[in-house]
Amino acid sequence: MRIHLISVGQRMPAWIAAGYAEYAKRLPPECALKLVEIAPQRRGKTTSAALARTVEGQRLVQAIPKGAGVIALDGGGQQWSTEQLAQQLRQWLAAGRDCALLIGGADGLTPECLARAEQRWSLSALTFPHPLVRVIVAEQLYRAWSVLNGHPYHRGD
Repeated sequence: MRIHLISVGQRMPAWIAAGYAEYAKRLPPECALKLVEIAPQRRGKTTSAALARTVEGQRLVQAIPKGAGVIALDGGGQQWSTEQLAQQLRQWLAAGRDCALLIGGADGLTPECLARAEQRWSLSALTFPHPLVRVIVAEQLYRAWSVLNGHPYHRGD
């Protein structure tokens, strides 16, 4: 299985790229994490935030691999503990198909992206900058994998 982290934003600061890469490389091939960066729509005098979000949403949906399960990172989604995320990861692995995790841009995900999602995952009640979300997701997926495999990285209760 591959997990496709489809995220609006390109040319991230070096610390974002390094943080993401560190956790992505720790995951084994059977749970590979692949980043797909979507070009953000330029906002300006002639392009409203709503129009930009619509264009970004279309790009996100187009980047979803055929047959992949879709999980939207959304503040209105379900919050999972580490153990619950590990069980979600177990289910995703058992399903035998790729997963696509959608991370919207500065204005969030479109209703079309949310409708396409089979699940909605909220990282927290807090609001995070969307570039940071890719690092948090990569770390949490690695942590969930470590729980499933008895790896000492996660030292929970």
